[in-house]
Amino acid sequence: MLTLRVDANTVSRTRLAPSPASEAVAWLRLTAASGRHPVFGDPGPLARASLAHPDVALLVDLLPRNGDTYRPDLLTPQPGTDAQRRDLIDEQIAHIEAVAQDDLETQVFTHTRTHWNRPLRATTRRIAESGQMQRRLANGLARFWRDTLAEGWPELRSIINQDIAHRAAAGATHGVGRTLGTLHPDMAWTGHAITLAKPWDAEFDVVGRDLVLIPSVLGRPAVIIQVDTPGQCVFHYPAQRIGADRDRRSGKIAQVVGNARAALLADLETARSTAELAARTGYTPGTVSYHLSALHRARLVTKVRDGRYVLYQRTAHAAGLLEEAH
Repeated sequence: MLTLRVDANTVSRTRLAPSPASEAVAWLRLTAASGRHPVFGDPGPLARASLAHPDVALLVDLLPRNGDTYRPDLLTPQPGTDAQRRDLIDEQIAHIEAVAQDDLETQVFTHTRTHWNRPLRATTRRIAESGQMQRRLANGLARFWRDTLAEGWPELRSIINQDIAHRAAAGATHGVGRTLGTLHPDMAWTGHAITLAKPWDAEFDVVGRDLVLIPSVLGRPAVIIQVDTPGQCVFHYPAQRIGADRDRRSGKIAQVVGNARAALLADLETARSTAELAARTGYTPGTVSYHLSALHRARLVTKVRDGRYVLYQRTAHAAGLLEEAH
């Protein structure tokens, strides 16, 4: 049993917040493990292509696998108090880059040695010791976010906001304790502590800390607790009603990821240039170029030079994804 001792100050500082970094890390872990989400399905070729980037690969190397019971807290920074800001992911990425070297080494060296079933790779250790890991992890998360989830974030955010509204209403009616006791079947509120059913015993004193409750869409059904950052205590719990009113076919659309890329693929039955696609879709040439690069890395489009122009055309695999999505 895991027990978190709290006081009235902790309860008074309890809040609900979204965490785009947590969603990205959950989606990355699923991608690296070749897994499928029960609602959103296969992470898709864009996510898999992103794994080839060395900074994304470094991020993957710090994720738990094969029975590991620890994920470094620095990968999913506690969201700020202004959770409605659009640049929340940028704020979290900046927090990763600003992690103190001592805190990084404690989490990456000490805690993984205690809670992992495998040793830290020598190359990963050298990067951590060099002082470059914070920057590279921040860059890896930013890269994976842009390639896979940035366009789909409004939909995920909508699901998260619905859960937050539901929990806030329950708290207003029944009190914060009732909210804490109904986040997950394995969690309970005793009046002075939060308990979580675990196969091992541990107790943490989080008196006086912020308590941030984060609904998770892509990380469900796990409950993850962060207590290693001074002054913070974060609960990631599964959001409710995911997929309750959702068309199951959208799991196929997740393999394309985002309206802009889907629109480009739909218009690439015939080979077209970046400028032509920009004129036809209404996106700027820079936006079209960025999305085409991601689609090309994922082998969803081909490109050939024709005189002064580079022409793009969707692959047979991309055509199949679009057909399955309709």
